[in-house]
Amino acid sequence: MTPSAFDRYFSISARGSTVGQEIRGGFATFFTMAYIVVLNPIIIGTVADKTGQFLGDGEVPNFPLVAAATAFVAGILTIAMGVFGRVPFALATGLGLNAFVAFGIASQMSWEDAMGLVVLEGVVIAILVLTGFRVAVFHAIPAQLKTAISVGIGLFIALIGFVDAGFVRRIPDAAGTTVPVKLGVLGNGSLTGWPTLVFVVGLLVTAFLVTRRVKGAILIGIVGTTVLAIVVEAIGKLGPQVAGGKLVNPNGWSLTVPTWPSKVVGGPDLSLLGQFSLFGGFAKVGGLAAVMFVFTLMLADFFDTMGTIVGVGRQAGLVREDGTVERTREILLVDSVAAAAGGAASVSSNTTYIESAAGVGEGARTGLASVVTGLLFLLAMFFAPLTEIVPFEAATPALVIVGFLMMTQVREIDFNDYETAIPAFLTIVLMPFTYSITVGIGAGFVSYVVIKALRGKAREIHPLLWLVAALFVVYFALEPIKSLLGL
Repeated sequence: MTPSAFDRYFSISARGSTVGQEIRGGFATFFTMAYIVVLNPIIIGTVADKTGQFLGDGEVPNFPLVAAATAFVAGILTIAMGVFGRVPFALATGLGLNAFVAFGIASQMSWEDAMGLVVLEGVVIAILVLTGFRVAVFHAIPAQLKTAISVGIGLFIALIGFVDAGFVRRIPDAAGTTVPVKLGVLGNGSLTGWPTLVFVVGLLVTAFLVTRRVKGAILIGIVGTTVLAIVVEAIGKLGPQVAGGKLVNPNGWSLTVPTWPSKVVGGPDLSLLGQFSLFGGFAKVGGLAAVMFVFTLMLADFFDTMGTIVGVGRQAGLVREDGTVERTREILLVDSVAAAAGGAASVSSNTTYIESAAGVGEGARTGLASVVTGLLFLLAMFFAPLTEIVPFEAATPALVIVGFLMMTQVREIDFNDYETAIPAFLTIVLMPFTYSITVGIGAGFVSYVVIKALRGKAREIHPLLWLVAALFVVYFALEPIKSLLGL
C-alpha cells in the first residue's frame, strides 16, 4: 500500500513509526517538560530588574502572565520544529539560560533591554546557520565525542531526575560545608517522606514497563505516578516543600502540590509578547559588556542544542553512519529562530530540550510528535492549572529511565584509544558533575585538541575544531577576561 502524502511528508512509515506511536511520543515529551510552564515563571518571574520592576512592568510577580507566554512560544516553536525540521524535538525556555538572563543580565538593566540581547543572540545564531558555519562546526566534531555527548546528557538528565525528585539532595556536613549530593532528606542514606516514596514507586513501575516493552510505558508511568501523588496528597495533606522562598517541609512536594485545581480553564494573557528593546542593553552597560553577554548566551545555547540534537537524534535513529544528523540545517535554523522568539516574548531564549528523549523513548521518530507536543503546549495556555498538578516526583522517573537508555551508547566509545577516550570521559562526567551540558562539551573539545596537538597529530584536528576549542577557552576564562577589562 502506497503511503499517504501526510505519511511521506513526515516519513512516518520510512522511519518505522505509526501515527499512534507519534501521538504517544508527543504526549510523553509534553508531560516530561510541561514543568517549564511553572518553573520559568518561578525563575524569571520572581526577579526584579535593575529598575525594581518584574516582568510585565509590575511591582509584584505575575506568574500567569509569564506562564502563558512561556507555553505560547514553546507551542509555536515546537510545532515549527515538527513541520520544518520534521524531527521529534521539542523546544521551550532553556533552563540555565533563563537563570543567566535573570540574575546575570536583568540585574544590570531593564527586562526589556535584557530580552533585547536575547533576541540579538538568536539573530546571530540564525546567521551562522544560514551561512553554513553552524552546520560545518556540527559536522567537524569527531564521532566518538558526539557519542560521549549523548552519554553525558543521559547522566545529566538522570541527575536532574534524582535531584528534582528529592531522592538525592545537597546536605551540609558536620563541618558546615556542603557536599554535592547525598541520599535522602537527611543525607544519611535513609529515604523519608511520602513524595520520595511516590518517586521510587514511579521509577520502579516505569522501569518494569520499559523492560516489558509495554507500548506507552513512559507516558503510563508519568500519568500513573501523578494519580498516585494526587491520592497521597489527598490523604496525607503534605503540602509544598518550599513556601515563600523558604524550606518549610523537607518531606513536602517539589515544584507543585498535586491537588485538583479549583479553576481548570482560564484565558491566557499574552501581553508580554513584544516587550523588548533590541539595543537598549548597549546603552545601559556599554558595547563591550553587551557583546560579552550576547557571546555568553550564544556559546551556551549553541552547544547545548548541539548536544541535545546528537543525543536525542541518536536515540531516535536519526544519526547517519558518518555521525551527521538528518535535516541538520533545518533543525538548527528553527532552534535559532526559537532563541530570538523567546527574547521577543520576554520568556528568555528557547532551545531544543533534552526531555524530547522521553518521547523518543516512547517511540517518536518524526516531526508529527513535535506537532502534538506543540499543540499541547498551546492548550496549556488555557489549562495552566492542570499542568501544575504534576510534581517533580511524578515526572522525574521518566528522566531517570531515559538517562539509562542514552547511557547504553557508551559501548560505542573505544576506551583503548586514550587520545579520544579521555576527552570523551571528561565530556561524560563533567556534564552531571558541573550540572552543565556546555561545560562537559567544552572540556571534551579543549582536551581533545590539546592531547592531539601534544601527540604531534595536530593535522588530524579539523580547523573548525581548533576555533571552537579556542572559543571555549575564552568561555571558561570569561570572568578573568572581564576583570582585566574592568567589566
